Amino acid sequence: MDHIEKLKKIKLLILDVDGVLTDTRIFLDSDGEWKRFFSIRDGVGIKELHKRGYKTAVITGSQSKDIRERVKTLGIHYFYEGFLDKIPAFRKLQEQSQISTHEMAYVGDDIYDVPLLQSVGFSATVPEAVKEVKAIVDYVTTQSGGLGAAREICDQIIKYGYLSQETRSEVQ
Repeated sequence: MDHIEKLKKIKLLILDVDGVLTDTRIFLDSDGEWKRFFSIRDGVGIKELHKRGYKTAVITGSQSKDIRERVKTLGIHYFYEGFLDKIPAFRKLQEQSQISTHEMAYVGDDIYDVPLLQSVGFSATVPEAVKEVKAIVDYVTTQSGGLGAAREICDQIIKYGYLSQETRSEVQ
């Protein structure tokens, strides 16, 4: 099944942070807080998903004020931080969202993401991902992590996802 057919079932997008919503670089500011750079375009893509009725989630191994603020600003529906083993957070998400795994998409880039990438209906990664991740995903973005990769996936879901015009017209 090609990636477009898998996207037609998607109702919820789950994102990793470091390497997906950022370019993996972090720095410590003068107040001792970790900081990251986030893409405005990725944020627009997430907000466009929300406007069309899709749900979003973030599952990250990190725990940082800048991530919490970004998630809040974007209106992410479900947020789980501090989970290097992401399966417990994923189970909580399933319970809270009442959305089945085959209706979920996940974007991750490193070995901690492999169990989730193998558990969802549509999996994606970024060009800089580790080879173990690239070998198992449905789709590798053309845009880099932190530089439009999340937006690319959002645009794909908007075009082909469960709530898209194209998918609805096929059902009618």
